[in-house]
Amino acid sequence: MSIQSIDVKYTAVATAEGGRDGRVASDDGKIDVVVNPPKELGGSGEGTNPEQLFAAGYSACFQGALGVVARKEKADISGSTVTARVGIGSTPEGGFGLKVALEAHIPNVDEATAKDLLEKAHQVCPYSNATRGNIEVSLGVA
Repeated sequence: MSIQSIDVKYTAVATAEGGRDGRVASDDGKIDVVVNPPKELGGSGEGTNPEQLFAAGYSACFQGALGVVARKEKADISGSTVTARVGIGSTPEGGFGLKVALEAHIPNVDEATAKDLLEKAHQVCPYSNATRGNIEVSLGVA
């Protein structure tokens, strides 16, 4: 996979203090959250965590990509939702890695059409493009 040349239209900026057990804030003040590791990773679980933030961003972005594809395909995705499940765990090499499961509920199309829309959205979504070949991402229809 090669590095893409991108004509940047917007840049989000956030700063972390204290790593996984601290605080993250955006430069515009719209995000200012306490982050703590989940209890499963030995943390307090009191705040949010990077995996939840990644899941929120990926699900929103993928829903947007689904809308782009649906308009081109003239498919009705009204009432649809996309859920991202982001897992973190140990890799065989001794580090940590992520795994993502994306599940879409698209009530106004049949299962074959929904699967086709998901595959096409997976090619459009910036998060999918950024993670392709780096982490396991599965697609499913609810």
